[in-house]
Amino acid sequence: MQGTLPPATAVELHAALLQAAITAGLAVLCAFLFYRYRKPYFGWWAAAWSLYFLRVVAITSFLHSSDWIWLYWHQVVTGWTALALLYAALVFSRQIRWHWWYLGVVLFPPVWSYVAIYRLDHFLWAAGPAVLFLSLATLWTGWVFLQYRRKVPSSGATLLSVAFGLWGAHHLDYPFLRARGAWAPWGYYLDILLALAVGAGILLLVLDDLRRGLAALSSLSGDLQRAGRQLDVLDVLLARPLTLPAVRGSALYLLDSNGGRFVRGAGVCARWPDSQIPASGAAVLERVINSGRPQLGGKWTDVEPGGSAYAYAAVLPILGEQGVIAALVLVGHARDPFTALDDSFLLALGHQVGAALENADLYSRLQARTVELARLSARMIEQHEEERRRLSRELHDETAQVFSAVKMELGVLRDTAQPVQAARLDQVLALIDTGIGSIRSVTNDLRPSLLDDLGLVPALRSLVADFSERSGIRTGLAVPSSLPALSLEAELALFRALQEALSNVLRHANARTVDVGISIDAAGVLLQVSDDGRGLPGDVASETFELQGRMGLAGMRERITALGGTVRLRARDGAGALLEVLVPAPDPRHP
Repeated sequence: MQGTLPPATAVELHAALLQAAITAGLAVLCAFLFYRYRKPYFGWWAAAWSLYFLRVVAITSFLHSSDWIWLYWHQVVTGWTALALLYAALVFSRQIRWHWWYLGVVLFPPVWSYVAIYRLDHFLWAAGPAVLFLSLATLWTGWVFLQYRRKVPSSGATLLSVAFGLWGAHHLDYPFLRARGAWAPWGYYLDILLALAVGAGILLLVLDDLRRGLAALSSLSGDLQRAGRQLDVLDVLLARPLTLPAVRGSALYLLDSNGGRFVRGAGVCARWPDSQIPASGAAVLERVINSGRPQLGGKWTDVEPGGSAYAYAAVLPILGEQGVIAALVLVGHARDPFTALDDSFLLALGHQVGAALENADLYSRLQARTVELARLSARMIEQHEEERRRLSRELHDETAQVFSAVKMELGVLRDTAQPVQAARLDQVLALIDTGIGSIRSVTNDLRPSLLDDLGLVPALRSLVADFSERSGIRTGLAVPSSLPALSLEAELALFRALQEALSNVLRHANARTVDVGISIDAAGVLLQVSDDGRGLPGDVASETFELQGRMGLAGMRERITALGGTVRLRARDGAGALLEVLVPAPDPRHP
């Protein structure tokens, strides 16, 4: 094919120099991205643009010297540039690895360029296969990004697919226009525009990946902070990655004394727990556990025999105080935005997930301990009430009966005694009546018989009336004609709450009137006790009284919260205090 070519003009050389400068800038940009993110496709893009720069140097040298060796190397490096761009796209979208047979494709440009330049005389026969090879490689690159765009919405992939498609079509004009000087220097300018479009597409890919990756991390971080129980944390941890484009499944691999196992999965990984791990997956998990660094990319075969193979897998370490405690595995059919993030971001995510899991474990244990303490508290209250019932029964059935018998015997003696002895016996009988009254008061406080015999409302009425009579404080009671059916524990808790509240009013409030109200709402039965006394100190919260063990609030709260209710003490507007006790009641519509 050696012959006479059109002489190079100064404008064409200047266009080639501009193209070389821009290409060198793109190579430096991709090299910086590779240095910054340590992703292999950035390295391949840097290599591709470096080859493109050498291609421009070769054609410039050829135009300047007309030495055919420069044209040979220009053709060779042009083919290698197209292959490097294609390989970078495949590494980016599919994480492919080098195979030995790729060498045959790499050898095509130098072999055919030698044949075309030094052995063939017909221009179209010499240039046609090389142009077709170059165009197909470039169009294939555009097709790779188009396929990626269909799986993962990306403005960068859209721009790259369009740019490489136009560039591949542009290569086809070489035998007819550019090789004969018809496009000079506009062919250079068009190549520059397409190269700039590819560079812009690469930057958009980085920005798209960073935006989606950081959005996923921030969403996951927020979800983990809102989650409390361990199951909630696992649900969030496994569900959030499934919202990422092309991610099909996620699973949690938890280390234990036997090595480790998948404890939970979502999406296509839902069947992974307790399944056998494939050898390739076990090797990746071992590297992550030993190094504490994420492993991104590569294929993953489903753990079940004959399972699906996924083109992409990411294994992220989950770190606790003692190192790696688990690993999060993501699988899909396209690369994931996590691949664009620094390892430092992913390690920070691992620390946060690890802390969330440990906090969730502590929360679960705290909940279990709280339930255990609540059960113990309820049991202690039950035993306490049982002991009060026993003491009340013994005082009523034994001690009070003994006093009554003594009174009867003394009464017989009084009837036969002299007036002086009779007066003394009257004093003794009065003391016995006082003792019997005290015993009845104590037995009523220990276990009100009205509550067992007649129910809650009569017991409350009796309690209020007795309090008003003994204290001299005007006390009113407002209660509905009927109350929903409550458990014996709930009735007793309300009675004890009113009993303690009235006792507090008498001891602390210095009140003149007390209003007691019982109401029914959707939440249950509400007891309200308000007085017009001195109220609560302005600088002391009601919780302080409970912590100090004052006013019986701690015991009251234990009883009520054991039933799922609430206790609230606050100052009234003006003067006095208001106590509100809410006990859940069953819905009559759902017996």
